[in-house]
Amino acid sequence: MIRLVVSNQRGGVAKTTSAVTLARCFADRNLKTLLIDTDSQGSVSTILGLRPEFTLHDYLIRQVLFSECVVKAHENLDVLCSDRKTQAAEDIISGQTLRELYFEQVFGDSGVDRAYDAVVIDVAPSLTLFQTCAMLYTKHVLIPVAMETLSVQGASASISSANELNRLFKRQVGIASIGLLPVMVNNRLQMTQTVLTALQEMSAELRVPLLPNIRTDTAVVKAARARQFVQDYDPKSKALEDYEIAANMLLNGLSTGVTNGTSTQEKA
Repeated sequence: MIRLVVSNQRGGVAKTTSAVTLARCFADRNLKTLLIDTDSQGSVSTILGLRPEFTLHDYLIRQVLFSECVVKAHENLDVLCSDRKTQAAEDIISGQTLRELYFEQVFGDSGVDRAYDAVVIDVAPSLTLFQTCAMLYTKHVLIPVAMETLSVQGASASISSANELNRLFKRQVGIASIGLLPVMVNNRLQMTQTVLTALQEMSAELRVPLLPNIRTDTAVVKAARARQFVQDYDPKSKALEDYEIAANMLLNGLSTGVTNGTSTQEKA
C-alpha cells in the first residue's frame, strides 16, 4: 500500500495538478490507484470534468456505499470527489473524539483501501482537519513548491504542521521519506533561481529530499481546460516527462522503505 498526501498551505502551486498527474502515473504503472479530493472547491473533478452522483460528504456522513461514491476516471484509477458539502462534513467530524484519526478509520480500518495499491490525497491550501487526517493516514507528504516566495513559506508551514503532528501523536508523518517538488520551473527567470536556492537550503537544513524539477509547460494548463489528463492531452509534454521521473522516485522510495534523509522529528 502506497499512501501519499499532496500538500502546500499556499494556493496556486500546482498542488491538484501534481496529485492528478502522479495518480495517473501510478495507474499507468498498473497500480490500482485511489485519488481522494478533500478540498471543498472540488478542483479534481473540475480538472478532469467528472460529475459524480455522490461525493466525499456522502461517504463520510451519509454512509453511502464507497463503491457508489467513487468515479472511474481511467483504467486503474478511481476518484472520490469533493464539493461544497465537504466543509459541512469536516465541521461535523470536528466534534468527534480522535477526529484526527478519522481517515485511518474510514479508509484503513474499514478495509476500503485494501482494494488499492496506491492512495493519493489532495488537500485544501490551508491547515484543516482533513489535512491533518490525511497526513496521519498516509504518513507521507509531498510538497509542490512553485517558483515564488509565498509558495516556499507555504511549504515551510506544511513541514511545521507535520512536525507538530509527530510531536502530538508520537508517530512519523513521513515528510523526509518523500520531500519537496519544485514545480512550474522556468530557469530563464531570476525568481526561479532565488526559489531553487531557498529550497536547496531548506532541504539541507531539514534533511528533506528535494525531487527533480517539474518544468513549466503550457500543455498542463491546456489539458486542464480540455478536462483531460496531461497524459492524454499531450503524451510528449516536458512537464509530464518530469512527473514520470518523480513518480518513479516516489514509488521506489515508498515501496522499499528507503528515505534520503532523517525525519524532521529526528532532526529536531
